[in-house]
Amino acid sequence: MTPLPALDVTRLPTPRGEPVEVRWLGTAGFALEHQGHVVLIDPYLTRASLARCVLAPLRPDLATLARLVPRADAIVVGHTHFDHVLDVPALARLTGARVFGSRSAVALCHLEGVASDRVTCVEPGPGERPTEVEVGPFRLRFAPSVHSRMLLGRVAFPGDIADCDAVVPLRAERYRCGAVFSVEIEVAGRRLLHVGSADLVEQGLGARDVDLLLLCVAGWTSTPRLVERVAGALAPRAVLLSHWDDFFVPLDRPVRALPAMRGAELASRLDDALRGAAPVGVVAPLGKVAL
Repeated sequence: MTPLPALDVTRLPTPRGEPVEVRWLGTAGFALEHQGHVVLIDPYLTRASLARCVLAPLRPDLATLARLVPRADAIVVGHTHFDHVLDVPALARLTGARVFGSRSAVALCHLEGVASDRVTCVEPGPGERPTEVEVGPFRLRFAPSVHSRMLLGRVAFPGDIADCDAVVPLRAERYRCGAVFSVEIEVAGRRLLHVGSADLVEQGLGARDVDLLLLCVAGWTSTPRLVERVAGALAPRAVLLSHWDDFFVPLDRPVRALPAMRGAELASRLDDALRGAAPVGVVAPLGKVAL
């Protein structure tokens, strides 16, 4: 169970024509669909147990992936911790989707046998502008960001995954964070923003007045003024919270919040920061909303 409120879908922007469907995949993962095109963001459905993460290299649950994600045109990787990227190479092979991510994401895909022409590095060089790509009706912009310092004031597993010094399958701690991105999505006149870690770099964001903010809140209490910064920088019309769930528990079991989530306080502070003008809440795992 979780004290976080359910998202009031009656307060979402009314769909214009064919809707944009947003499905929460658990953890920080989402599937966005419009006009038959599917974009996955940080899809992690294997949900290995804590014991597996500690004791052994991690392998994707191929049967679960095939059942829950039968198709995809693109997979976006916000950063390369295992709970964001473990399933990405397998999903790319199963669906033929293109992968967009950091140098670490590219290295992992190469290690896992994804064809090079299906993988694109979106990590900008010094002084370069954020990368923008188009996938069907979706326009994606990768704004450089930062990971929350939720592990005793530090980023967990910093550094990069390199194809020259890694052997798959990897243990959980070998999934280094890599570069971090907030992903701005424009589709069908709607603007969405995926923030895959509980921190952000306001200066690099092009989006404001977003129709739907997909906000990771794992470790939100470790980031000073996260709620107020999000509200001030983005002025979202709705906030769908993610990465609040215990991702060591399979999706077919009752969802429960991560320890120390302080969900009621989070929801109250977001509501206050947004002056009650935007719905804030969660959906059930694999639940959908439409814009």
